[in-house]
Amino acid sequence: MEKKQIVRDIIVSNGGIASTADFVAEDISRYEVASYCKDGVVKRIRRGFYKLPDDNPISEEKLLKAILPQGIICIESALFYYKYSDFVPRQWSIAVPRTATRAVNRVVEFPMKAYYVQKEFLDIGRTTGNFNGVTLPIYDRERTICDCFKYRTKLDREIFIKAVNAYASDKSKNLANLSIYARKMGIYTKVFNLMEVLLNE
Repeated sequence: MEKKQIVRDIIVSNGGIASTADFVAEDISRYEVASYCKDGVVKRIRRGFYKLPDDNPISEEKLLKAILPQGIICIESALFYYKYSDFVPRQWSIAVPRTATRAVNRVVEFPMKAYYVQKEFLDIGRTTGNFNGVTLPIYDRERTICDCFKYRTKLDREIFIKAVNAYASDKSKNLANLSIYARKMGIYTKVFNLMEVLLNE
């Protein structure tokens, strides 16, 4: 099989977006990738990422999965996903490890707000969600509510109030997990002083 076809297959097998590292792993050099881009075999969509030269647009969801695989959807974006907020976020709220500063700085021209999270808290409540057909990491309901309290001063007051009220009335809530997460994150008193009031209304 000629290398041009291998290049195309790599992009297809990676969901329509491939990184330079994906090509290098298949013994296709950076120089060859640049040459194929110049010849129109692939199209560069941003630094280090390529697609096939067709007119099919790459969704933000697919791009996010490709350029920041270690990111976890959180706060405002998660609230909107769980219907705890009707405010459509202008940018993606993404939790990343504190060691990911360089990776985040490489993400240019993408509407994203990064939340740098301590290693011991990063995977608390991590799950996955379907975003327009793309599976992405996201914090579950309970972790999202805990984060609302943790970052309360950074959230719009109306968004915060709507979120905690929506969670309190949500039949899918898991108060046991909320308690576990809140204790681990050191915010148990803040969370349950308010939640007990809401739950008893």
